[in-house]
Amino acid sequence: MKIDIYDSNGKKKGTQDLPEEIFCAPINEGLMHLALLRQQSNRRIAVAHVKSRGEIKCSTAKLYRQKGTGRARRGSASANILRGGAKAFGPRNIRNFTKDMPRKMRKSSLKSCLSYSAKNGRIFGLEGYNGESKTKSFVELLSKLPVDMGRKTIFVLSEKIENLEIASRNVSGVRTIKAEYLNPEDVLGAWNLVFVGDSIDKTTNMLKSSDSDEKSQKIDASASSASSVSSKSSK
Repeated sequence: MKIDIYDSNGKKKGTQDLPEEIFCAPINEGLMHLALLRQQSNRRIAVAHVKSRGEIKCSTAKLYRQKGTGRARRGSASANILRGGAKAFGPRNIRNFTKDMPRKMRKSSLKSCLSYSAKNGRIFGLEGYNGESKTKSFVELLSKLPVDMGRKTIFVLSEKIENLEIASRNVSGVRTIKAEYLNPEDVLGAWNLVFVGDSIDKTTNMLKSSDSDEKSQKIDASASSASSVSSKSSK
């Protein structure tokens, strides 16, 4: 798959081939949904909170005597069936919404998200940014690029570009992010993904290195287990 590459003046310069293992991977919608749900759940904070019987401030005296009144027996005023009392089985602010996912699944979901964006033609490249740290100069460049003004556009950087970050932070819908912080929510939510400089290579190396690390760990584990078995047999 090929994408268009633009220079720092907004003129189309050529095309570039995307790595097939990263941007042409199988699109697993179920895995993408789980990764997005995990990311949003880990950001969630429990706010809703109701008081238990121990937290209600009221008299602990029995409302009236047990027998002789002809009424139903009644204990503390903090009972959940009384007005002003506690809430039974209500939400608490100690609830934990954290979800976990294996690293291999996280990487596969990110590949699926990038492949989905590439398939829908939302990705193109930018050689670099040589403009000033002014919003006006950035908007002029943005008007020359194939982006929809007002929609969410993410510039993926291989390293920090201070002028680009300063110039874009006042533009609505535009955000900059480093390649190592790419995540499913930003990739799926962006109408356009602009890879600046060699950020495509950095993204590819990042996702490839994780796979190679897992393979090396498996090889080391198998080698250690084999050595332990041989040592036991020699004894």
